[in-house]
Amino acid sequence: MVWHTVPKLVQHLFPRRIWRKDGTGNSIYLTFDDGPVPQITAYVVEELAKRGQKATFFVVGDNIRKNPALAKELVSAGHKIGNHTFNHLNGWKTNQATYLENVTRCDEVLEDVLGIKTNLFRPPYGMLTSSQALEISRSHEVVMWNMLSGDYDQSLKPEVVLKKSIQHTKPSSIAVFHDQAKTVDVLPKVLPQYLDFIQEMGWKTDVL
Repeated sequence: MVWHTVPKLVQHLFPRRIWRKDGTGNSIYLTFDDGPVPQITAYVVEELAKRGQKATFFVVGDNIRKNPALAKELVSAGHKIGNHTFNHLNGWKTNQATYLENVTRCDEVLEDVLGIKTNLFRPPYGMLTSSQALEISRSHEVVMWNMLSGDYDQSLKPEVVLKKSIQHTKPSSIAVFHDQAKTVDVLPKVLPQYLDFIQEMGWKTDVL
């Protein structure tokens, strides 16, 4: 089951994690996780460019290593980059030392390949322990979300993904989509209409 929006109780239990951007008027904070992946990241960048929209990409370090040219395109297009670990690790299933080392490896590849430092981190699957979060928050903002599209869930029809995404997007929302293998066929049926919806509402996209 996909929670397209995060219950307020869960947000209150973890107040140091960023769930939304308060007091930002009519901005929507588009985010894309898991890339860069050739088949779909380039498509996302193209659709955003058509509308002059910007997003934050939480990248997997190993995908940066495999696709450096594509990663550089994200930066040159004016999008922001966040850390999503080097190997897309589940913090609940990974000991602290291994997890923190994996976060550091992602930071290192961002510096080596892109020449950038990021202070943004999003845990894969949204799962990390309190002790992991405490250590990471010393150097990064831990960014969560309050609108999860569910585009990765292949049991959901694209029209359901689009409907739920629109339903749960409000000003100041941090919205999550994924540029990865599971969304190659889904995003072309969802993303253009979603981005058009943002424009029709008179909202703007912004980076975190």
